[in-house]
Amino acid sequence: MFAVILLLVLVALVVWPIASYNRLVGMRNQVANGWRQIDVQLKRRHDLIPNLVNAVRGSMDFERDTLTAVMEARAKALAATGPADAAQREGQLSQALGRLLAVAESYPTLKSNDNVKMLQEELAGTENKVGFARQFYNDIATKFNTAQQVFPTSVFAGMLGFKPAELFEITTEQDREVPVVDLARK
Repeated sequence: MFAVILLLVLVALVVWPIASYNRLVGMRNQVANGWRQIDVQLKRRHDLIPNLVNAVRGSMDFERDTLTAVMEARAKALAATGPADAAQREGQLSQALGRLLAVAESYPTLKSNDNVKMLQEELAGTENKVGFARQFYNDIATKFNTAQQVFPTSVFAGMLGFKPAELFEITTEQDREVPVVDLARK
């Protein structure tokens, strides 16, 4: 009887680490996939921006600074590495795009331009997709990080080379501000 119990304990001590390791590997791959989903949406966003800039360029000749700021922010965002760097650079790009869209609203010829409208709608849809992809990534990264930090997995997760995943965070206070909506007629 003692030999059977000892054998069961030994089997559990062998099976448990293997199962835990395999679970962590699966979660690490889900985190990588989540980041790639963000990457796909950011690429789509980055591809739309030159089209939007070109569509408004002719009507906004004297707004060159705004257009230049958008393209410079896009170039920096394309060079981002990792979630923290990407969050910061994408935040700067979002601010530049916001300024461009705000300026475009004050041009009647642009507001009525179908290409500009279509590109603004595509960009808005892409922004939503980016937001959902970030949320998915942060959810799975948090689960992965938690799985590494709970006992008894925490005992060997670090020894086996598992590192916590970075979360995609808002890095600027401007991105945290609540937009002001004024529906009053003037």
